[in-house]
Amino acid sequence: MAMLSRVSPGLATVLLLWSGAAAVSGQEAESVYTTIELPTCVQAGVPDGETTFGGSWLCRGHDGIPVYIVEGDLRMFVSFGNNAANEPSAGQTLPNFNSINDRLEWRMRFGIPFATILRWFPSLDDTGRTGSVLIVTQLEPGATCQIARVDAQANSDANVLARQAADLLAGTFDCANQPQVIGNPGIFRY
Repeated sequence: MAMLSRVSPGLATVLLLWSGAAAVSGQEAESVYTTIELPTCVQAGVPDGETTFGGSWLCRGHDGIPVYIVEGDLRMFVSFGNNAANEPSAGQTLPNFNSINDRLEWRMRFGIPFATILRWFPSLDDTGRTGSVLIVTQLEPGATCQIARVDAQANSDANVLARQAADLLAGTFDCANQPQVIGNPGIFRY
């Protein structure tokens, strides 16, 4: 996997200033939360080569937005929208074995979701220890992809950093780029 880019202290300052400017202009983003409950989702299939484990599910997100979840080779893939299975995010995961949290944060402006934040739990070693990573995904038809990753164990303000990244980057991020690592890189230090 290619090395992920990190946000410089200068960009972190821009993130903070931008979030304050958005609040003054009346365009402050807000969060809405939904729960991912795989047993209530529609099973969409079993990935090629997976005979015992794995599968794909189509779940309902905020306002019925499709949430497409795939588990294959002990790794999760999560995508969104009417064409979720074909969005770039449907092919993005962490390099380590991983699982996802059941609480999904939707970043919204004027009642319209523009990004999600989901906590992932990557395996750290063979003992069962896991990390905690917040992954920010922009919601753009044809360009729904992971745009930022925050190691929640290396950053005490991980939720704030993830929200700031969502608010600044979503809608402008080029999915040809690797997701940006925000804050202290923690497990993303390659």
